[in-house]
Amino acid sequence: MWRRCRCWSATRRGRRAEVIEVEGLTVRFQGLAAVDQVSLSVARGEAVGVVGESGSGKSTLLRAIAGLLAPDGGRVMFDGRPVVTAGRQSLADRRARARLMQMVFQDPSTALHSRHTVDRILAEPLVIHGMDDVERRIVAAMDGVGLDASLRFRFPHQLSGGQRQRVAIARALILEPRVLLLDEPTSALDVSVQAEVLNLLDRLRADHGLTLLMVGHDLAVVAHLCTRALVMHRGRAVEELTRADIHGAKARDPYTQALLAAARDPRAAHSAAMSATGGSKAVTSGSAPR
Repeated sequence: MWRRCRCWSATRRGRRAEVIEVEGLTVRFQGLAAVDQVSLSVARGEAVGVVGESGSGKSTLLRAIAGLLAPDGGRVMFDGRPVVTAGRQSLADRRARARLMQMVFQDPSTALHSRHTVDRILAEPLVIHGMDDVERRIVAAMDGVGLDASLRFRFPHQLSGGQRQRVAIARALILEPRVLLLDEPTSALDVSVQAEVLNLLDRLRADHGLTLLMVGHDLAVVAHLCTRALVMHRGRAVEELTRADIHGAKARDPYTQALLAAARDPRAAHSAAMSATGGSKAVTSGSAPR
């Protein structure tokens, strides 16, 4: 099932360690910088997180990497080639990139078509990309994410939140990508289900050599899956932490220290968060993500 699409990789000159390279990326909305001079690299097979409170620019960064937003400065490279938005690239090139880089969105209840069955949701990308053996691929995709075959012809509203997110992950994986972009994939789920989905993603990364870039607002959740994390605040990169740094609460920047405190105890973190952000409200583990 996991054959590689040749249309992008065949044109590369040599092998690069980084599959995603972001250099000085800036994205503005009405003159305001949602992402301001951010740089990031993700090596092949790595799991990296981007963490910040609501409005920090982390989801905007992810969408720019996916080619869904045009940058106002800097550049994004994927597999050694520049990522450009629709309208600046041929349909064939966009589809070639989509085969190699897929996105899993925050809320599966809105990301999945409410009037399509699981079968149709999984079949649609295969039809769009002209991939054969649809039946086998659907069965394999459902099995790969731990979905029972009896759920195949159900609608999203007939599934639990965890099952819906597994469908969203299966839809992304069915095109056999190299990279998954994860936009807070567990924030809409119950705490009891979050670990199951994170463990699933970690297993899929190990089994298929996937590269993962995950956006989140909770450092503890991100550290469950990622080996390092970039912290963002007000559009800028604040600092980078390893998993050991997160578990050991080793942070230099006051804002990152507030995030670490929030991951441990949201109530105890309040005073530190107010101080670190100059009086503005910082994220806590229970805050609404974005």
